[in-house]
Amino acid sequence: MPERSGRVAVVGSYVQDHAWFCDLFPRDGESRRAHRFNTGPGGKGFNQAVACHRQGVATVFIGALGDDHLGAIARRFAAEEGLEAHWQSVDAPNAASSILVDARGANRIVVSLGANERLDPAFVRERLASARDARIVLCQLENGLDAIAAALEAGTAAGALRMLNPAPMHPRLDPALLAHVDVATPNETEFALLLQHCAVADVDPDAIAPLDDATLHALARRLPVPTVVVTLGAQGCFVSHGTDLRGDAAPFYRIAAEPVHAIDTTGAGDAFSGALAAALVRFDGAPFAHSARHANRAAALSTETVGTAPAMPSWHAIAARFGGAY
Repeated sequence: MPERSGRVAVVGSYVQDHAWFCDLFPRDGESRRAHRFNTGPGGKGFNQAVACHRQGVATVFIGALGDDHLGAIARRFAAEEGLEAHWQSVDAPNAASSILVDARGANRIVVSLGANERLDPAFVRERLASARDARIVLCQLENGLDAIAAALEAGTAAGALRMLNPAPMHPRLDPALLAHVDVATPNETEFALLLQHCAVADVDPDAIAPLDDATLHALARRLPVPTVVVTLGAQGCFVSHGTDLRGDAAPFYRIAAEPVHAIDTTGAGDAFSGALAAALVRFDGAPFAHSARHANRAAALSTETVGTAPAMPSWHAIAARFGGAY
């Protein structure tokens, strides 16, 4: 494997997105006219790999594909992007999603994960072993839990920073898996589900953003993850550190969202996680807040473009829009 491949290794999913844009979400039993349809490459893992790659950081993506036309789309997009991708060929249909986007840019998503759930832990270990210069291993929850555990274990063996975007929440997630994670990036719903799943607290997701910082920090510290970054959509993000402040001056803080004209928020969390991983490489030695602020800007800018993987902004686009100061 070429030397450039190992800076950030993303182990994750590919999903072909199908998105319908309408004024309002339909009620139960109601059919509504869509004013626009879009289909394109996506999947949390693939989106995050594209986002990381577009920050100018060497990135390798590891995933699974079935042998159908959606798999051909995935391979072609990765090749055109210049993203190094290692695909395990599996006997399963490729994943596809159904996304509804309303006039505010909010979304509702269902996904059939298909081939992603067949990703073999042995394949993951083999590919990560060849990426010996990986400094960060980034995972999500759209693959089988055994493949995710294998990726985190390989990251531990390599001395890499282990990142987990716990999305979508897996009903059989073993809380012990979180002990192998250095940085977690849940949104409000995922954070509430993590707290509930770990038998820590029962919190309404809609009540999380309004919480005062000290209370939110106390909740985050009840999870066995050294750094938790809760993405808050239009309200930015919240960072909570344990004993290692990762160069920051404070153990917890908020970063406000950047002003944008959002038309499609689908994939914004992926833009955040992928750009955060890349920024942690590019800002090596700088306070964690620099990387979190860059990720916040990437997520905001992604909402101004329809789609997921194609909407991931580049490092230069982010700098041009928001400036280079952090």
